[in-house]
Amino acid sequence: MNLPNKLTVFRIILIPVFLILVLPVFNGRTLLLVPAETGRIIAAVVFVLASFTDYLDGKIARKRNCVTTFGKFLDPIADKLLVTSALMALIQLGDISAWAAVIIIAREFIVTGIRIMAASDGVVIAASSLGKAKTLIQMLAVFFILLRDFPFSMFTSVPVGRILLWIAVLLTIYSGYDYLKANWDRIKN
Repeated sequence: MNLPNKLTVFRIILIPVFLILVLPVFNGRTLLLVPAETGRIIAAVVFVLASFTDYLDGKIARKRNCVTTFGKFLDPIADKLLVTSALMALIQLGDISAWAAVIIIAREFIVTGIRIMAASDGVVIAASSLGKAKTLIQMLAVFFILLRDFPFSMFTSVPVGRILLWIAVLLTIYSGYDYLKANWDRIKN
């Protein structure tokens, strides 16, 4: 297993760590017995680390020319697991609307379905720049929501994380439409 694939597996391993830290289980404490607010801060750091491995594994794989079928398969799954886990946790915490999460997750199912159909024809559909922008905005939104908009909250009450999340929802809708439009012939056949 090469380094990019190890980073992808590491990202998947960080997901339960993130959830253990962010979701209080009793008396406002996490499974690690830290106060919920402390858990949120540590979870935000874990989320950033996991998100960074997404950037890093792709960069290393392309630079070292070590792109593998395993990596092509597992990397998008790891990304979707990370984002979906974070969104579900934020819904449970009452920090985001389920509407936003449903739209984001539905788009991921649609795009994954299109990619599976393309793969059955021997075609690999790479992530578009719009899809990458959507992912970046989603990850920033989750990070700032976890930190309750810190450091912006020090000088404004503007809900930066939630605004970013709704921007991500708009990008999600548009990029999903873009994938559908670009692959409509494949879908209708």
